Amino acid sequence: MADITVELVSVERMLWSGQATIVTAETTEGEIGVLPGHEPVLGQLVENGVVTIRPVDGDKLVAAVQGGFLSVSAEKVTILADFAVWADEVDTSAAESDAQHDDELTRSRAEAGLRAVRRKAEA
Repeated sequence: MADITVELVSVERMLWSGQATIVTAETTEGEIGVLPGHEPVLGQLVENGVVTIRPVDGDKLVAAVQGGFLSVSAEKVTILADFAVWADEVDTSAAESDAQHDDELTRSRAEAGLRAVRRKAEA
């Protein structure tokens, strides 16, 4: 099976680096799926998006992302997010409360976290 090198990086930390069979990300132009051999592309991530990575080995990885860029080259997919958190790290009770917050950034991050949790739960 073909694979592609993927890196998911936020301003605060490197979240993941490895080989994957597919990456999906929500961009300002819509959701994009990247398979090995994809044409080079640069996309802007949405402010409360979800990125899904299907590693060659292991379960799918789902992260909530806040802004940034997706870069696809012949050899690699790089996701550079302003903020990113794994769905497994989201405290759903706190996120549900924060989703009602007046501060737009807090609300947006909470909504992205809840969407990532739901996406992780999908088969």
